[in-house]
Amino acid sequence: MKIREIRDVLNAEVLWGEDLLDNEVHYAFSSDLMSDVLAFAKRGTILLTGLINSQVIRTAEMADINAILFVRGKVPDKEVIRLAQESSIVILTTKYTLYTTSGILYNHGLRGIEAYNT
Repeated sequence: MKIREIRDVLNAEVLWGEDLLDNEVHYAFSSDLMSDVLAFAKRGTILLTGLINSQVIRTAEMADINAILFVRGKVPDKEVIRLAQESSIVILTTKYTLYTTSGILYNHGLRGIEAYNT
């Protein structure tokens, strides 16, 4: 799914990375625990979170995540956005809760990362 499509289905605002909206993501991962992100996220993942501190960007860099979607209308400060810019990480925000955001994306075909083997 293109990041542009995610923006559209969630009525999200792009805080940085408008020129990268045609990039693809293959998975979504929802978490406020950055240790879980490091343990489970894969390349091509969009991170859905309510945390808006610089640790989110640092974690995304280490996990090779190319987009972060902040939920509940949260907007990080300019320093966090600057860090995302330096790493070419698209930053979006949506008014939806984490649960609703996840459901909308799932219903539009974006699958999550499973933390267990089946």
